[in-house]
Amino acid sequence: MDAPATPRASASAENLFEWYPRQDLFTSHNEPRGKFGIIVLNQPIDLTYRHVVPRLWKSASYHIAADGGSNSIYDFEKETKQHLTDVNVVIGDLDSIRPDVKAHFSNKDVCPNTRIILDSSVDATDFGKAVNLVRSSPEFSGQAKDLLIFGGLGGRIDQALSIFHHLYLFQSDSHYHDGRMLLYTGEGLAFLLKSGTHRIHVREPGMADRFEKHVGILPIGEPSVVTTKGLEWDVTEWATGFGGQVSTSNHILPETQVVEVTTTKDVVFTMTIKKLEED
Repeated sequence: MDAPATPRASASAENLFEWYPRQDLFTSHNEPRGKFGIIVLNQPIDLTYRHVVPRLWKSASYHIAADGGSNSIYDFEKETKQHLTDVNVVIGDLDSIRPDVKAHFSNKDVCPNTRIILDSSVDATDFGKAVNLVRSSPEFSGQAKDLLIFGGLGGRIDQALSIFHHLYLFQSDSHYHDGRMLLYTGEGLAFLLKSGTHRIHVREPGMADRFEKHVGILPIGEPSVVTTKGLEWDVTEWATGFGGQVSTSNHILPETQVVEVTTTKDVVFTMTIKKLEED
């Protein structure tokens, strides 16, 4: 099935959305790239997935570090000996970036295209400042609207919950007109399904599988009623909410090409990524 043009979450009047995470995130060397940008937050990049990160990095059209996210990039490079090139911007209040990392990204012989922006505003997190930069700066106008967010779900619980808050906050439009956001945690992805029907293409003809079987549907914002197709434990008009029923640890069936989720309210969909060997 041919994929629609970017942005890759397309919707009809009935709120039918198509998602192509396999095609969008794991392009091969001869496939078009630049379907999303990357923002790196202040959490270590999981070294277990050292072969996944460069593939995602090379597929992105731009790369932004939210303050201490610059430490994450620098440390990943040092540990793996893999150079994550073309960091466009480091932005934030710069209270988390280490002196050695700041010196590295300020060195024009090493990082000639990287800008460091001090934004001292107390009304937004460093994550929010990075997103606002993408959406307001002419530098990123005309480039991919969709964002892949590295990190943020480890460490402090309040900060992890803040990431989900931002997932809702920055996707308030019912049709993703400002672009989609996908959280990358090393082991998996999480993204917001707006009210409507979503067809998530988890496998593509002629492409190697990149996802494991485990998925979840989390009604973080408010209770919802969902219907699913393509899972081991499908549900029909199933009420879900914290303190009641929540679908975690469900499985994509081996024969499933597309997982379909219909939801009355916004929910978070999670899926796991396979560890990749170097290819």
